[in-house]
Amino acid sequence: MNVESAAYREMLRKRPLNVQVVYGDEPVGLVSGRDVFAAAKKAGAIMLAANARNPLTIKGVLRAAKKLDAAVVLELAKSESTYCASTFDNMVEYAVRYSAELGHGVLFALHMDHYAVKSEADLLKAISQIRQALEKGWTSVAIDASHCPDWENFCFTRDVAMHIPPYIGLEVEVGEIKGAGEVSTPEEALFFVGGLNSWGVFPDLLAISNGSLHGTYDPAMGQVEGIDLEATKAIADAIAPYGVSIAQHGISGTPLDKCGRFSHYGINKGNVATLFQNIVFGVKMDPQTGNALTEGGSYVKEPDRGIPAELWERMVAWADGQGYSRKSGDYKKANKPFGDEILALPQPIQERIVDETQDWAERFIKAFRAEGTAQTVLEIMATRRDHNCAPERKVLNARSEFRPETAPDHRSSGKGDGADYSD
Repeated sequence: MNVESAAYREMLRKRPLNVQVVYGDEPVGLVSGRDVFAAAKKAGAIMLAANARNPLTIKGVLRAAKKLDAAVVLELAKSESTYCASTFDNMVEYAVRYSAELGHGVLFALHMDHYAVKSEADLLKAISQIRQALEKGWTSVAIDASHCPDWENFCFTRDVAMHIPPYIGLEVEVGEIKGAGEVSTPEEALFFVGGLNSWGVFPDLLAISNGSLHGTYDPAMGQVEGIDLEATKAIADAIAPYGVSIAQHGISGTPLDKCGRFSHYGINKGNVATLFQNIVFGVKMDPQTGNALTEGGSYVKEPDRGIPAELWERMVAWADGQGYSRKSGDYKKANKPFGDEILALPQPIQERIVDETQDWAERFIKAFRAEGTAQTVLEIMATRRDHNCAPERKVLNARSEFRPETAPDHRSSGKGDGADYSD
């Protein structure tokens, strides 16, 4: 994209105010999640949302986005920010730096993924931490209180959302994402999204439980990719009058041809996390799905991919010391203690990580039919007067319709098993 074009210069003037405060003199295409998600709907595409547990992932995804003129989302879950080299404090700086290395001209949103709220204490912390992150330049937030019963999920989500500027992207969630057989219902989605609407809270996206799993599918444990697209469409159709579409979580391990059908089922955002971590670590992957492959109950390190074998061996020793299985999803927690070493690796090693990341990102962007969506973002931004992309929607329901006793699960003892399914 030509950074000297009139359309690009107009985009710079219409970036979110929080971005202009910090990066007003930098021609970085950091835009609101609202604009990116609106472009996905207009183009009938899915926006690649890459969880960057290591900053090198950011570089590879931005390269792919610029090459294919695609808008993308760079994201990090609240839990990931505690155990990864990328954090809510430094990730904006990495993204802007890598964009500058490309000469800018790439459009992206920065999304706080799965900001978990499980209690009143979490609620109060969210108000403070999200505000601080927005001041650094984050442009989209996913509030996740899905661990809670439906009424609490609604209340926590409403109260956090009311402290987020309406020109910032907004994703919300109903139903914990924990694998096949776990499916949210249209009734739950309508209570949740309709209740938010009655209070003037207008999400762009709803994350649901539709059979996907965060992390690696382990066939030895009976785990298989099981995204239920028909159940997804039923929810997407139900909430469509509210202007909300579906965010698909847990795409790592899903065949690309299936990913290519997502937009026909109301999905406009596709989260990919573990696959990009697999690339950094250089573990053996299914070449069609990116799912990590195990042999003899252990991940398999490929010597010519990712980090050097010597570093991997020390990572395995560290994980053994933590008591983790050698095929455990807890290997993700190695991102923080080894993050600085990975970023200090010789340039050829870093480049092979970035190159493979770019290749997979391009494959997803093409499967998602998101090529050229950067231009769609520019077109959408050109239609309004200024930075403010708050959605123009109507309140369709009375607040009195949404009460504890009308919550779908009000007769049960609540939901959630105490486990963390937030990344």
